[in-house]
Amino acid sequence: WEQRKLGDLALSLEYGVNAASRDFDGKHAYLRITDIDDDTHQFIAENATTPDTDFNTLSHYRLQNGDLLFARTGASVGKTYLYRPSDGEMYFAGFLIRARLHPSVDSTFVFQSTLNQQYKKYVEITSQRSGQPGVNSQEYACYALKIPSLNEQHRIGVFLNKLDSLITLHQR
Repeated sequence: WEQRKLGDLALSLEYGVNAASRDFDGKHAYLRITDIDDDTHQFIAENATTPDTDFNTLSHYRLQNGDLLFARTGASVGKTYLYRPSDGEMYFAGFLIRARLHPSVDSTFVFQSTLNQQYKKYVEITSQRSGQPGVNSQEYACYALKIPSLNEQHRIGVFLNKLDSLITLHQR
């Protein structure tokens, strides 16, 4: 296993679009911090909205399979979400930071690495500010995690994802 910084694993770390939301149009979902379930870290589709802006200007903010998002401010700082195409066409809001990970990294493994105590402690320490807590993209880029080979990353990520699904089903 090799220790690497998130910034080295990502092609980019970028802030979302700053646009108001409107009623969901049935196609274009707008992912905001409040649309990510605190426990499961999944998209809450029941409250879906649409960005209130021209979609011709939003292509840069459209999520792709494996994009990992981080809440950057407030009480939800550190909350993460892994985009899956099954969540539909989605654009991310300005209080989120998108990590578009390098193809040589398994996004599920990196996402699962944000659900542990080491990550929570990093966010807690890094977000301490006077006033509103926050972690910016440069600070997220410095988060260090240990990663194995790509094959191992994939196998561990799939296993932990299945375990999370079983726990969620059991809780329901």
